[in-house]
Amino acid sequence: MNHIVYMSRAVRPLSDQDLQELLAQCRRDNALHNVTGILFYSHGNIAQLIEGDPAVIEPLYEKIARDGRHSNVTMLANKGITQRSFADWSMAFHPIESEGFQTLEGFFLPHHLPPTPESLTIADALIVDLVRQAVFGTGEKPSAE
Repeated sequence: MNHIVYMSRAVRPLSDQDLQELLAQCRRDNALHNVTGILFYSHGNIAQLIEGDPAVIEPLYEKIARDGRHSNVTMLANKGITQRSFADWSMAFHPIESEGFQTLEGFFLPHHLPPTPESLTIADALIVDLVRQAVFGTGEKPSAE
């Protein structure tokens, strides 16, 4: 099993509807291909960690990199892992309309993000934390709620 971490920039801000459709698409496609991970979105910044069979996630990353909805796709990590760190797909974001997103399963407000999983290596945990900071800024600290 591998995980891939990348960052990119949306070509336009994603609306509430865009984010809802993206979550539905991710859940459907990831369940079909046994892919798990986490996706962060805030003010046009996108970062994602996907994990699964390399034969599945490497072509998935290539497809993501060609997707016209974002640009400046930069891979930060692609390496073997012994276990999944994100068993459930979740999406973190900076809210456009926070009241609406608080009720959506699978979305986290930045200040309610779960802590970095202990199953990640120290190096990978640092990458995930750097990704969080790049997307949300240094003022948003994940809580252990």
